[in-house]
Amino acid sequence: MPVVETFDLISGELQRVEGVLKKNIESQVKIIPEVGDYLLKSGGKRFRPSLLILSARLCGYQGERHINLASALEFIHTASLLHDDVMDDAELRRGRSSVNSIWGDKTSILVGDYLFSQASSLVAQDGDLRIIKIFAEFMSRMAEGELLQHVSRRKITLNEDDYLSVIIKKTAILISVACQVGAILGEASPEEESALIDFGMDLGVAFQLKDDCLDYNSEEKELGKGIGTDLKEGEVTLPLISALKKCTPQERKEIEKVISAKVLKKAGLNIVIALIENYGGINYALDRANEYVTEAKQYLNIFPDSPEKYALRLMADYAIARKS
Repeated sequence: MPVVETFDLISGELQRVEGVLKKNIESQVKIIPEVGDYLLKSGGKRFRPSLLILSARLCGYQGERHINLASALEFIHTASLLHDDVMDDAELRRGRSSVNSIWGDKTSILVGDYLFSQASSLVAQDGDLRIIKIFAEFMSRMAEGELLQHVSRRKITLNEDDYLSVIIKKTAILISVACQVGAILGEASPEEESALIDFGMDLGVAFQLKDDCLDYNSEEKELGKGIGTDLKEGEVTLPLISALKKCTPQERKEIEKVISAKVLKKAGLNIVIALIENYGGINYALDRANEYVTEAKQYLNIFPDSPEKYALRLMADYAIARKS
């Protein structure tokens, strides 16, 4: 079953998610459906909703609650991207002009806030107090991750453990919660729920580490944003952290000069990319991503074989095989 067939397995449910997303961007304030429609057509993979749906089905769930909850996750993810793009002065997102570059920062932030509120409404409608608490707690942790990332910018002293703490809170937690909510809906045993939580967390870390590598070694048309965007924004990610551990004091000074500059010039970007390649930073990060994916798939061993289990394993492989 190639990954495209994985999405085919749940295509009907994903279509219903799209319907919920579309319904919940309706508003008498015309700018909201205008921006919302632009976002829905931007080509998002619906990776997180897919994980929730597959996890629920893996645990035997057969109802409809997972549609609204999967939609809430996608709204939260999209809202966080809107806020990220404002923080980063991003001009591109998924190969298209970012919302903030078209409508401005204020509109982007406010639409993001609207999506957060719609996500909260969908979760409240579900009515499960445990799930409501899980959503509230992980949104708080995501905010902490955003702040940690912000205060860590341009710090070449950032180490791997500290960086992993950032991406666990900022990225991996959302993927882990997608799997956990699926387990709760399917009334999984405590052991099965724990396995899906851990599966999602390790998968989420691997997903972000792959993103780190794509920022340095992908084609811009595939990545959907400029190459070296992380460096331009002052983000010290794992490929660079790895290179900084191995480079000479003089090379470290060169990197510090580039990353501290207000404007990243192409020559500076080329210097850093060359040093990362020379010291195997990308390969190191990819190796770590593969380790996380291997560990993630082991957590699924507690479940009997099924199309959903196989699909989740393929989703894990896709996280590090993708080109965008």
